[in-house]
Amino acid sequence: MQQTIAIVSGTGAEGFGLAARFARAGARVVVGSRDLQRAQDAARRIGGVEGRLNADAVSEADIVVLTVPLAAQIPTLKSLQSSFRPSAILVDATVPLEAAIGGRVSHPLTLWAGSAAQQAARYVPAGVSVVGAFHTLSAELLAQLDRPIDSDVLICGDNAGAKSVVTGLIAMLPGARAVDCGPLENARLIESAAALLISLNIRHKLKHSGLRITGLEK
Repeated sequence: MQQTIAIVSGTGAEGFGLAARFARAGARVVVGSRDLQRAQDAARRIGGVEGRLNADAVSEADIVVLTVPLAAQIPTLKSLQSSFRPSAILVDATVPLEAAIGGRVSHPLTLWAGSAAQQAARYVPAGVSVVGAFHTLSAELLAQLDRPIDSDVLICGDNAGAKSVVTGLIAMLPGARAVDCGPLENARLIESAAALLISLNIRHKLKHSGLRITGLEK
C-alpha cells in the first residue's frame, strides 16, 4: 500500500521543494499549512498533490515532514499532537540558528534539549518515531526539479525501522544518498553541519553547497 507523506508548512520554500520532489517520484503527498487557501494554492502549483490544513494533513499521513522555522516548531507540534496516527514517523528538518533570537543566520543555536530533533521528540505522542533529516538540502536546489541533488542526506534516529523508511524517502530524490548517522542525540551535529553549509554559501557566494561522506559503500 502506498504511504502518504504530509509536509507540514509545505507552502514554505523547503517544504514546497520536498513536496514537489516526492510528488514527481510518484508518492502520495499532502501539503499542509495553517491557511487552507495557501495549502490548496501550493498543491495546484505542484500538481498531483492535495492541500490541507496542517492537522488534517497529519491525520492522513504515515510520514510527516516538519519544515518550519525553530520558533514555530514547538507551537506547531503542540497543535498537532492529537492528529498523529499511532505509528506515524515524524521527520524533523528544523535547523536551530541564532537568527531565531536576532543573531547570525550562520551560527547554530544551542538548545536545552540538545537539538531541535530531540526537542521535537518531546512533543509527539507515544508511538511516533522521530528521525532527523533533510537539514542540509537547499530549498533552491530542491525547487530545480530537473537538477539532481548530488548530495548525501544525513539522518539520525533511535528507531531502525523508521530510519529505513526515511532512507526510502531519500532514495526518491535523484542524486541523493541517505547516510545513517546514529541515534537521535547526534542530530545536534547534523544541525550544526547545516549552519556550516550556510556559512560556506555566504563566504563563497554559493546557493546550495552540499555534503558527500566518502569511504562508505554504496
